[in-house]
Amino acid sequence: VQLQASGGGLVQSGDSLRLSCAPSRRIFSSHVMGWFRQPPGKEREFVAAIRWGTGLTYYSDSVKGRFTISRETGKNTMYLKMNSLKPDDTAIYYCARANGLSYDQREYRDWGQGTQVTVSS
Repeated sequence: VQLQASGGGLVQSGDSLRLSCAPSRRIFSSHVMGWFRQPPGKEREFVAAIRWGTGLTYYSDSVKGRFTISRETGKNTMYLKMNSLKPDDTAIYYCARANGLSYDQREYRDWGQGTQVTVSS
């Protein structure tokens, strides 16, 4: 599955952005879709995940309460709504697909190309 992430940009601290991820093929209900990010000079880290079938969501502590992951199954598209953005949220954001729930990026088989989010103070 090819994944196309979009929606990144340059914003100010406190602003909001919504990222989108469009898979090239249908995502099955048993799959899990996730967002990861890689800040400058750091390792890629888990941000959020969603079970495609049930819509159950999971978040890292650093974004819980500020970010919302969602999906529209009819459009086969996943979103990440990011509110109250901080400079520490600056990173390349990647969407990815896994066969089951995991916070470990090694369990995600398909990855998008990434979209840059830059938050200025």
